Amino acid sequence: MKKEQKIIVGISIGDQNGIGPEIILKAFEDPRSLELCTPVIFASVSTLNYFKNHFNSKVNFFKTNLNHKVVHGKINVVDVWKEKVKIEFGKEDPTIGEYAIKSLEASVKALKESKIDVLVTAPINKHNIQSDKFNFPGHTDYLAKELEGNSLMFMITEGLKIGLLTDHVPVKEVSNHITTKLINEKVNTIITSLKQDFRISKPKIAILAINPHAGDNGVIGNEDDSILRPAIQSIQEDGQLVYGPYSADSFFGSNTYKQFDAVIASYHDQGLIPFKTISFGEGVNYTAGLNKVRTSPDHGTAYEIAGKGTADETSFKLAIRHAIQIFRNRKEYAKYSKMPLETST
Repeated sequence: MKKEQKIIVGISIGDQNGIGPEIILKAFEDPRSLELCTPVIFASVSTLNYFKNHFNSKVNFFKTNLNHKVVHGKINVVDVWKEKVKIEFGKEDPTIGEYAIKSLEASVKALKESKIDVLVTAPINKHNIQSDKFNFPGHTDYLAKELEGNSLMFMITEGLKIGLLTDHVPVKEVSNHITTKLINEKVNTIITSLKQDFRISKPKIAILAINPHAGDNGVIGNEDDSILRPAIQSIQEDGQLVYGPYSADSFFGSNTYKQFDAVIASYHDQGLIPFKTISFGEGVNYTAGLNKVRTSPDHGTAYEIAGKGTADETSFKLAIRHAIQIFRNRKEYAKYSKMPLETST
């Protein structure tokens, strides 16, 4: 691959007291990884050298400010801060949360300015990032504000893709958030993503019920009959292959999910519990629906093993690979969608 064709992958450092720095280093231990992409880590060289020494890593860093082109074949680092950072593995620390946000904000700025092609985010702690200046439940909500489009949390593997109608919403408030407008918006976002990001020309989608047993004809709630069913019928009348609502309790255990290109869960745990049970460590969190590509691993900070050198980098490496493939698929989709159709003479 020619150097100018390499995709530039921006990486936010995440919570440095967690496993983020370790999995980032491990992802690039093999020099061949730099043939896949050109990484740009948003942190500081001195901090990364601390992690390098702690984990006995052999990676080397190249300092850049992004005002000039990145150096291909190197692990580029943008010095977001100059000061020394106190690392205490496994500790929830508001100061470390501030550095996580500094890294995220700098990387998103570079993404918006097209100085990087895609963004891969290491895990953050949703509690210690909160402040007067940053008040978002997580990455997805912040990216929704900063980028263009309708964001959707889309958990993906090769064989299973789950999107959410509602994400970081208390369970008691879920039904209040689910409206016909929201359903249409999320379905359209997933259909578009499956087409342009995953090259699925005619997506087939299942929607899980809000209530147990899809409400049992109103015995266990009427939201499925009054909201979901009419919305699904309307979407079907528009020619889309969208079906449901399916009772969630048996949907995955019966392998029904394998009949669909994507599944839409009504709320966070309804989708993420089966996803992580089936695919943990091999899944990727993708923010679909935006004008830029962002992925992350399917796990959190894992404080309990931070600093021990035992973290598994598989999901992080897959997040990088998926970001690259989605970026390429989008470019190809845009290219061919603009081509005029041949007409007979």
